Amino acid sequence: MNTNIISRYLQFLRKSCGYTQADLAKQLNVSRQAVSKWETGAAVPDLETLLKISKLYDITINDILEPKILPQRIADFEQISAIPEKELKETLDQFDTNSLATALMGASPEVNNFLEKILPDIDFKMARNRIGRVRIESVEKMQNQIVSMINLQAADDEL
Repeated sequence: MNTNIISRYLQFLRKSCGYTQADLAKQLNVSRQAVSKWETGAAVPDLETLLKISKLYDITINDILEPKILPQRIADFEQISAIPEKELKETLDQFDTNSLATALMGASPEVNNFLEKILPDIDFKMARNRIGRVRIESVEKMQNQIVSMINLQAADDEL
């Protein structure tokens, strides 16, 4: 469960239905501050509230906690260099160094070089050494989360 993706997805759902944070809060009988905390990743709605949200948007709780984001910009991690650098950097700033280093463990040398160029403050070699071995499933999961965040940002920009 990635709270960054969940928070962005909750914000996307709200905006796509035309709700303000205050509107949604009223619908769910919670404070506007609670909605804000969900959308910034500071908190995740409790189970009862997740059920209300799922009914409101006609989706499952699982759809909220593990959103399936349709490809808007890219279909896989190797296409990441197609995203404008400034936009990509803003998206990648939402991930910690270990997550980015893990994702790069399964990437081509070209993608590694590209990300090392646009994120010069991160010592990826040191991060990889600190992390050590990881399962390919962990690499794929992190790559998929980054791709989902890029596509969610693109979908949100279209609103």
